[in-house]
Amino acid sequence: MKKSKWFLLFFAIGMGLVSCSNQLTDTSNLYIPTPSDVTATATIDELTQGRSLYIDNCEKCHGLYTPESFSSSQWKSVMLQMAPKTRMSAAEVSLVSKYVSKGK
Repeated sequence: MKKSKWFLLFFAIGMGLVSCSNQLTDTSNLYIPTPSDVTATATIDELTQGRSLYIDNCEKCHGLYTPESFSSSQWKSVMLQMAPKTRMSAAEVSLVSKYVSKGK
């Protein structure tokens, strides 16, 4: 009985570590904002900050998707679901949203 409790404890700890571990993700496939990416609602600085926040915060628990993986409206839905799971401020979430939706 005692052994099974220890097994369950270590199994639960291990699953927790695996589910939110840093996965190796190649970020070279993520676009790096350039002046041509600037829109009426997103500056180059905002897009660059959003990229950094996206990499630093979203990669902690899962692999990263390229911004082209989803439409702007799909990204809005994803951000609504995922933002509460992060410790990002509303301003930081906005920057990530601008980056993944390419300023739209």
